[in-house]
Amino acid sequence: MRHYHSLEEVSTRNAWLTIGVFDGVHRGHREIIRRLTSGAHANGSPAVLLTFNPHPASVLSGQDIKCLTTPDERAELMGSLGVDIVITQTFTRELAASTAMDYMTRIKRTLDLKHLLIGYDFALGRGREGSPNRLAEIGRELGYDVDVVQAVSDDSGVISSTEIRKLVSTGNVSEAAQLLGYHYLLGGEVIRGAGRGRTINFPTANVDYSNHKVIPSNGIYACWAHLGNEKFMAATNIGFNPTFTPDRQTPSLEAYLLDFDRDIYGQRLKLEFVSRIRNELKFNSVEALIWKIQEDVDKTRELLTKPTTGGGR
Repeated sequence: MRHYHSLEEVSTRNAWLTIGVFDGVHRGHREIIRRLTSGAHANGSPAVLLTFNPHPASVLSGQDIKCLTTPDERAELMGSLGVDIVITQTFTRELAASTAMDYMTRIKRTLDLKHLLIGYDFALGRGREGSPNRLAEIGRELGYDVDVVQAVSDDSGVISSTEIRKLVSTGNVSEAAQLLGYHYLLGGEVIRGAGRGRTINFPTANVDYSNHKVIPSNGIYACWAHLGNEKFMAATNIGFNPTFTPDRQTPSLEAYLLDFDRDIYGQRLKLEFVSRIRNELKFNSVEALIWKIQEDVDKTRELLTKPTTGGGR
């Protein structure tokens, strides 16, 4: 998979393309991607996916919309599904003001577009004028076909990034995993913290996570921790550490890796959020905190060793 950051960087022929934010690359997105890759490769064409950063709704509304995936995470997931080229285009108000004809002409010229797949509710261009019908009209003029993919639903309804963001932000990570098709991910460099965990024999890895991503609500979670090619169980805390730092303003992300004792400062740690264990609590004594942490560790081991039927990759 090749990852570019503007249309002008790309040169290809006979491209099959899909366009959208694809935040989370969830099960609904995967049906579009499956049809894109199978159709493109059957025709000897590259499967190209054009996405945007920052989130268009964030630019147009002025709201700070947190995402489920960073651009690099999104591209990695798409590459694992068989996409050949991912283009992460910077989204601006100027881009939003383009007409559908102008933007599709630019795409046609750059990618030699032959086939466009879009979701049923997709639209682009000024005032969202580029509806599926309008894009098909433009395609007849410019020389590409359009295929519209209907929504993917489950028992709860249409699968959407908006709904998954709500689930993650409220701590419902196991339910979010069912819609994503994998466990929600947070990662970053391991940085130095206060070192209190080591003094009570539960040393934690403090992770410098992206503030552009959705953060699960404060609490304790059972996670899988990935350190390079190694994988460990981890009891993970998100919150303000009220027992020691009740005035803290920004949530910390701390993972206690089970059966692990190495210095990993400066290394990148990736956490898969499997299940929420409990809310964050304030304890009246260090002894009570230690007792509860051990209970969390035991629960983490129990949750991660029992057979599962979905969510993970």
